[in-house]
Amino acid sequence: MSNIFHAYKLKVDDILGTMAANGDLPKDLDMSRVKVEPPKEAAHGDMATNAAMVLSKAAGKNPRQLGEALAEKMKKMPEIKEVSVAGPGFVNFRLADSEWGGAIRNILIEGIHYGDSKMGRGEKVNIEYVSANPTGPMHAGHVRGAVIGDTLANLLQKAGYDVTKEYYFNDAGNQIEVLTQTAYLRYREALGENIGAIPEGLYPGEYMKDVVNALVARDGKKWLGVPESVWAKPVREFAVDYIMKMIRDDLDIIGIHHEVFSNERVMIEDGTLEKSFNTLMEKGLIYQGTLPPPKGKEMEDWQPVELTLFRSSNFGDSSDRPLKKRDGTWAYIMPDIAYHYNKIQRGFKWMINVLGKDHQGYEEKIRPAIAALAGDKKDVRLNVVYCAMVKLFKNGEPVKLSKRSGNLITLRELVEEVGAGVVRFFMMTRTPDSELDFDFTKVVEQSKDNPVFYVQYAHARCCSVFRKAKEMFPGLDTSPGALAKANIARINTPEELQLVRFMANWPRAIEAAAAEHEPHRVAFYLYDLASEFHAFYHKGNDNVSLRFLQENDKELSLARLALVEAVRTVIASGLAVMGVTPVEEMHG
Repeated sequence: MSNIFHAYKLKVDDILGTMAANGDLPKDLDMSRVKVEPPKEAAHGDMATNAAMVLSKAAGKNPRQLGEALAEKMKKMPEIKEVSVAGPGFVNFRLADSEWGGAIRNILIEGIHYGDSKMGRGEKVNIEYVSANPTGPMHAGHVRGAVIGDTLANLLQKAGYDVTKEYYFNDAGNQIEVLTQTAYLRYREALGENIGAIPEGLYPGEYMKDVVNALVARDGKKWLGVPESVWAKPVREFAVDYIMKMIRDDLDIIGIHHEVFSNERVMIEDGTLEKSFNTLMEKGLIYQGTLPPPKGKEMEDWQPVELTLFRSSNFGDSSDRPLKKRDGTWAYIMPDIAYHYNKIQRGFKWMINVLGKDHQGYEEKIRPAIAALAGDKKDVRLNVVYCAMVKLFKNGEPVKLSKRSGNLITLRELVEEVGAGVVRFFMMTRTPDSELDFDFTKVVEQSKDNPVFYVQYAHARCCSVFRKAKEMFPGLDTSPGALAKANIARINTPEELQLVRFMANWPRAIEAAAAEHEPHRVAFYLYDLASEFHAFYHKGNDNVSLRFLQENDKELSLARLALVEAVRTVIASGLAVMGVTPVEEMHG
């Protein structure tokens, strides 16, 4: 797995090790903070290292002097053509042109796996996303969190983590009771009863007719005229199962597949909830007490009530939290605590939840319980990615989403209108915490302003170059293996080398995006790569010598085809992380 920055980090470490062996530096220096990365200003070189800055204190040397000494050693390396020391001791260096040829070969050899990393070292990560309660089909409001979660999971897998994709839903709360009442009312309607208008508060969507028609097909009139205590459980279970299948089918058309589906009711029935509560109790973290009135609220008639409290303040929370309501039933936070306890029991040290921005603060509420339940497993952690709203526009008018009114744009309708790839890519064109306007017209327009089109067009343009190469040079072997043997040294113009340098940064971009949990960086990188490629392509229109195919110079054509194949491969690698299928042809 090739990462040219990692490779030069090892070379810098080797030089520092030699300096230590020669007595120029102390032995056993901690090299973990030494980095090799692109300099802040591209004009300063291809790479820069902070080695002199982070080692100077331990080495007992002035950082500038240490930087100068390191630079002198690096100047003797044939693969480096220029070294300089900037500021207080940053060492900037520029690689020999031949080094970039190796980067092209690495891309061709590794194919779509170029950029794969061992950074995660196989650590088990659980990513929970979508997690809509089964009260109706997936709608456009769910899409963004679904895509961000799935792309983040793919990104972490590429970065070397062992990722489990999980869907969690609450099937024991009020929403499910409303669903059950709605289903039974529609069930009576399906069997000929005039039920009138759907009462306020129930789900009026047409999809409920599909649910109960299937129930009638299975059970006929079995539940008519019987007490609610008899029909409630089977009707609820049927409705939940039917809608969960509907949700899975909806997610399937956008390429999202979870390995694990968890739900609240199972945790209640299998005792997980009680076990998590008892674990906290055994640790002496549960007590009966009262809480002060909520801050910032005037409550003249407020009376303190004794509650079952968790000592979450022991773990950095602003106050202790009630785990049971006044009537003794579980507080809303308790099932979520139990769910994360279940994840810890399954061996996950790192849990990531993708939630709507309206859940802001969830992390702070759950973290204390995780710290308490993890016990001596100090490396167990939770991170939450919050997603802002998506605003839909159709025919110039905002489209409102409301599951209760039944007036909604479903995920399926969204995908059928513009395509799964367009939906997935466009959802990644803003940071998760920024609101996103999804305009049905703009997401399919063919212009540079549409990142979906612009990136796919770059991939299609690469494919077009190969079709033209087959016409110009009949029988030419353009397989990646053959192109890797081309005379890559012919790739030497500033425009070509700039493109190669950008692609050499792809593995680093993957690691940075994974480390920060920012999958949108993949979309941003691909747009910038497409921009670099299109700019070079257009220069060939004005300067014949820069065209990829040179009819009178087959060797140069092969070298440039290797460059084009590298661009196509990196784009395909990025689109794979985003769950988007690259296109080979585009027609206006």
